[in-house]
Amino acid sequence: MQVAISQKHLKLLTFVLLVITGFSGQSQSLLSHGFAHNDYWHKRPLYDALDNGYSHIEADIYLRKGELIVAHVLPFFKKKKTLEQLYFKPLMQSIQGRNKLLAAPAAPITLMIDIKSEADKTYAALEQLMQKYTAILSSYDNGQITYRQVTIVITGHKPHKIMKTQTSRLAFIDEDLLKVGQDTLSTGVYQTASCKYSNLITWQGEGEMPAKEKERLCGYIAIAHEEEKKVRLWASPENASVWEVLLDCGVDLINTDQLVALRDFLLTQQTVFAKSDRTVISK
Repeated sequence: MQVAISQKHLKLLTFVLLVITGFSGQSQSLLSHGFAHNDYWHKRPLYDALDNGYSHIEADIYLRKGELIVAHVLPFFKKKKTLEQLYFKPLMQSIQGRNKLLAAPAAPITLMIDIKSEADKTYAALEQLMQKYTAILSSYDNGQITYRQVTIVITGHKPHKIMKTQTSRLAFIDEDLLKVGQDTLSTGVYQTASCKYSNLITWQGEGEMPAKEKERLCGYIAIAHEEEKKVRLWASPENASVWEVLLDCGVDLINTDQLVALRDFLLTQQTVFAKSDRTVISK
């Protein structure tokens, strides 16, 4: 006896299967194209992002009275809002199996830190903090990059001069996408290339993306990929039409504040993406 299944029911069944398999301990790999923007705005910073399968997460920081405070605007001074308390400590504990609320991430994590205060002084404080977590942080040492469970990428106010001259460090830089291809001498500095969506594209998701805009975007993406940098557009429209075209164009990371909506979208995509060839070294 043959049973006819409508296309609507088939899509629903596919989604359910993806959700079941996607959240059985391997969710991060399925959402490798998702980027949790301003994650700390959610009720459970870090936990909400990881629970929804995100492996790329952003936190904005200010240096105030010697502490790295997590906030998008000038912060209220709350001890529990520090970068260490919200991100570094729970990540270390989860990786070491000491976090009862958070299992060890199923995929390597990229924590993008958006520096809102003065670049050099804030980075100096960040360096001191990162030294406490060297066991889990990716590193650059004399031309050699070692990938570990967490990779730190600096955006916002970037300490370019300092980081470019360092022979050993625990962080990398998010390059301006509009400047990719210009800095060919700084090896091992950049991991990603980003810019504001509206600096490249005016299309909001209605109809087809204008051919000239698509060609321009694809050109920048091609250069960034030649340099092995992942591409992200921030402040992009939050809708499926835009997300689909960005993925088709080769954008690696879809920026979102809508964790569940983007998660559901990515889980239902049938596009096969190239797998990363990075080797994670556990210590």
